[in-house]
Amino acid sequence: QVQLVESGGGLVQAEDSLRLTCAASIHPFSNYNMAWFRRAPGKEREFVVGISYMHSTYYTTSVKERFTISRDNAKNTVSLQMTSLKPEDTAAYYCAARPGTRVVVTTADYAYWGQGTQVTVSS
Repeated sequence: QVQLVESGGGLVQAEDSLRLTCAASIHPFSNYNMAWFRRAPGKEREFVVGISYMHSTYYTTSVKERFTISRDNAKNTVSLQMTSLKPEDTAAYYCAARPGTRVVVTTADYAYWGQGTQVTVSS
């Protein structure tokens, strides 16, 4: 059974940094594309960043230069390093996985989801 478990969320101030980690029980992990989505209060879930099994990445424009995704295929983890956080980054962040060779940004294309971890950025 596939499980994705996020950790690392919390309450921080603007311009602070935070690191999220997703532990995945997927085998083989290297055959899956991984992504982070987020849902802010009153908004739809949106794509943030994805990484393919070959470590190709794709970032939504609003987080470029601030967020960095990485994966460790040996440890079955994917991490999201967030810097220069803004209040508008406040959201529940979700780890997602899909088998395949390329990163996609559509929520419906991801078969597996974590339970989410809350990130709150105060001004």
